[in-house]
Amino acid sequence: MDLLEWSGHQHERHPWERARAAFFTRIVRDAVKAPIRLLDVGSGDGWLARSLLDALPPGSEATCCDTGYSPEILAKLPSRDRVRYAASPPEERFDLVLLLDVLEHVRDDQAFATELVANRLEPGGLLLASVPAWQRLYSQHDELLGHERRYSPAACAELLRRSGLEPLASGGLFHSLLVPRALRRAAEATGLLPPPAHVGEWRAGRLVTGALLAALSVDCAASAVLSRRGLVVPGLSWWALCRKLP
Repeated sequence: MDLLEWSGHQHERHPWERARAAFFTRIVRDAVKAPIRLLDVGSGDGWLARSLLDALPPGSEATCCDTGYSPEILAKLPSRDRVRYAASPPEERFDLVLLLDVLEHVRDDQAFATELVANRLEPGGLLLASVPAWQRLYSQHDELLGHERRYSPAACAELLRRSGLEPLASGGLFHSLLVPRALRRAAEATGLLPPPAHVGEWRAGRLVTGALLAALSVDCAASAVLSRRGLVVPGLSWWALCRKLP
């Protein structure tokens, strides 16, 4: 969860967040067969990295890095063995770097990604990235989260290649949310819509939460199948698993 959406209190995770975490956990679990050192850039409250650690081979370690980590926030983050928090990437290299919904926050995204790959990723190491897709869908929610842009899949893939990475797998994600987002984007032009809610403000009941989680889980499962078959289907997000070139 982005720190802008984090209250510092325990709460029920948004179904989107839970489905997203399960999807990326499967991607990483299939790609990693030995203990690794993980760097989660833009880790927010660190929930995804802590959850992912449970699925990684024993002995793996995670570093959660976020420029928003103030002493006050660091004091609120849950402590756990083999997990550390840092406001900037440590001066070392990692076997896997997570760059999930981060690049859209960075003004010079190319320089940021290139430096990260060159100095923080082991040769042959893996990087898993995701970005919000399609600039035409840039909305109030993007503004609320401080997004500089949204990406076309081709543009983000090229950015990753220029950063010294070889894409291994990629695809759209959250296909079913494209139409609702497009409708909201069109309705925003009327000026009558209230500001969108943070995912940290999710307070729906168990029935609604379970139904939405089930639907998004099916959506994510379809994304995985489509990627394995090399089929390109647009989604509200786009992701790529890459390897650092020698």
